[in-house]
Amino acid sequence: MEYTQTDQLLEEYPDVTKLGNPDAQVDGVLETIEMPYLHKVGEVHLHCTEFTCRCPITNQPDWAVIDIHYGPDTRIVESKSAKLYLETWRDKGVFHEVLAQHLLNDFVAVLEPLWLDVTVRFNTRGGIAITASASWTNKEEKTNV
Repeated sequence: MEYTQTDQLLEEYPDVTKLGNPDAQVDGVLETIEMPYLHKVGEVHLHCTEFTCRCPITNQPDWAVIDIHYGPDTRIVESKSAKLYLETWRDKGVFHEVLAQHLLNDFVAVLEPLWLDVTVRFNTRGGIAITASASWTNKEEKTNV
């Protein structure tokens, strides 16, 4: 059997289970990759243009563009796990403003970043487009960088 780049990745990052795995399932678990001294990278920006969820009252579908922008400390989010995490919202009913806060809380919990901003821009429905955002800053860490 030939040794592949995926094999090397799995050895180097054993906690990454979704990347390179065609059988990875939507499960709501965000995986991260440890990279010491990563805060020197400055910023990471995730841009999702195909987000869907449901109105918690009418159960009508809602579509949005989501931007997650953060200053990494020592961890980055693995992008396939982020994609699968975002898919878990597809059939959930959630208010747009609440969604922004949920995403912020979940990403901050696993990344422990220097700062993190989430913006959700929902498509127009009923004549109104809603944009909601939530931000978090580890002030102690940010001032020491």
